Amino acid sequence: MKNWLRRIRMPRPERLTLKKRILLIFASGIIIPFAITTFVSNRTISVILSDNLNSGVQSNLHQMQLSLENTISNLNHVSQQLAYPGSVGKLLEQYLSAERAYDRASLIEEIQSELNLITFTNPSTGFVAYYFADEDRMRFANAGPRDNFDPDKLPLLAAYYGISYYGPHISNDRFNDQYVLSALRKVSLPGRGQVYVYIESGFKLTQNILDSDNIVKTSSHLILDNDQRIAYTELPDVFAENSSFRPTSTSAGESGQAMPSSGLEGNYYWFKGTSNQGWSIVSLIPKSDYEAEKRRWLQIMTMLLLLFLAVGVLTAGLLWKMVYKPLNQFNRDMHNVARSRFDTPSPPTRIPEFQDLQQQFHHMKHQIAALIHEVEQKEKRRADLEVEKLLYQINPHFLMNTLDTAHWLAVIHGQKEIDKLLVSLNRLLYYNLGKLGQVSTIREEVDSLRQYLILQQIRYDFDFDVRIRVEDKVLDAAVPRFILQPLVENALYHGLDDEGHIGVDVRRENGFIELAITDNGGGISETEIQRLLHEQTSAHEKVGMGIGMNYVKRMIGSHYEGRAKLELESTPGQGTTVRLLLPYKEGSTDAERADRG
Repeated sequence: MKNWLRRIRMPRPERLTLKKRILLIFASGIIIPFAITTFVSNRTISVILSDNLNSGVQSNLHQMQLSLENTISNLNHVSQQLAYPGSVGKLLEQYLSAERAYDRASLIEEIQSELNLITFTNPSTGFVAYYFADEDRMRFANAGPRDNFDPDKLPLLAAYYGISYYGPHISNDRFNDQYVLSALRKVSLPGRGQVYVYIESGFKLTQNILDSDNIVKTSSHLILDNDQRIAYTELPDVFAENSSFRPTSTSAGESGQAMPSSGLEGNYYWFKGTSNQGWSIVSLIPKSDYEAEKRRWLQIMTMLLLLFLAVGVLTAGLLWKMVYKPLNQFNRDMHNVARSRFDTPSPPTRIPEFQDLQQQFHHMKHQIAALIHEVEQKEKRRADLEVEKLLYQINPHFLMNTLDTAHWLAVIHGQKEIDKLLVSLNRLLYYNLGKLGQVSTIREEVDSLRQYLILQQIRYDFDFDVRIRVEDKVLDAAVPRFILQPLVENALYHGLDDEGHIGVDVRRENGFIELAITDNGGGISETEIQRLLHEQTSAHEKVGMGIGMNYVKRMIGSHYEGRAKLELESTPGQGTTVRLLLPYKEGSTDAERADRG
């Protein structure tokens, strides 16, 4: 867990590049003020939208409430005319008291005429009939009633002063399937207590009232009775009919004002208006539709944020081009100076401050190049002196031994051997001490080595075998002068005894000339190998394997400047291999001789 947290840790400020800092500053300068503005405006817009929507819904609920109250009031007014002692109620009382059939028929016609007149003068009135509870039937209906009429099955909305209001429910007119509001009022005839007048609102009036909510097109409605029981619902799956409306979240109006309640129930915002009679209308608005305006606003703000970010990134890019790009060019120039590339051109910058810095840096770069060149020349001259000094250390030593050998041969053998010895010695000395410069070829090095081996085979009192194998394609390759003999001499002096052999292999390998000198002598230890490869032989050391090895190291270091390699491998009791890798330079011998000579 700690490792994971360490991996996601934010970078330290001192590790941020200038480019990242520029982008971070611009992004912060845009995002932080924009976020604050968005937060404040979101709160403000949310309040404004909520207030506007709440006001609209509450106003619409109030209009619906007034419309339903007017409808109920109209039902109450009409029922008063039909009840006793209203005009129609008196006719009904006379009808029920009449004994002659003629009188009863005349009264039926008169009652029916009055009912039609009342219905005509009150367009909002629909189905009208008298309900005789004792007989469980309707009479004097202005339309065909449905069978099995039962007031107890109607959704009771409110009941007071002897009148019960129902609805909305399906009309009891068998030819009408619309929702209606209805009223059931006791007629109160003398001596007859189970006669009621039943009146419904117009066929489409109730539905038109509910559909008049235009604030949100997807709103639904509930109508609650005095006990907050759902008498009518447009969402039966969520708010079932005859269940109690008990929302878990409510927000009452301001203190001291009779404002309707509102709140959030599930996925619906609800707003409730209560009538003076105690029944209520609840408007239900889906949460997604209620917050649609907020979502549209958030989409606009998101688009503005993306636009501002794009402008910020573009501005940061322009600033990076003006500031970071010249600094990056300075960085490349410094790397070029570190790699000794002093002649690499730098594109000019159009910023005066950077142009002045660039000119000062170029002046400093030329001064550094001049100083480095001067130091290199001094080091090269010093290396040449060291090489020359080593040559003077090696050649006299070898010459004295050879002359001593020639002396003893003159005593022991005849003149032929002496002649052979002197001829080889003469050729070898001519090559080693000649004024042909320090650059030679593989062919000349091998010829000089053969003359040297002739002298050594005469000198030593034991037999040894030297096999020289050279690829023809490297014979004319340029190499430093007197570089092969010291390595063979080391193998001969310090590695061989009777029946020893030395292998000299010269070939081209991967752009290098590989010179490998292998012997089957006693070998040397790893400690001695490291000393020979990495330590310098002191100036007063006159003999030993380190003299020849030190000369070769200094020669290739001076000539190839670190591009050549010297490797030494040895196994005690089995032999030693010295491997020299020199960069291949074909056809450059004459030019290098001219430069060196």
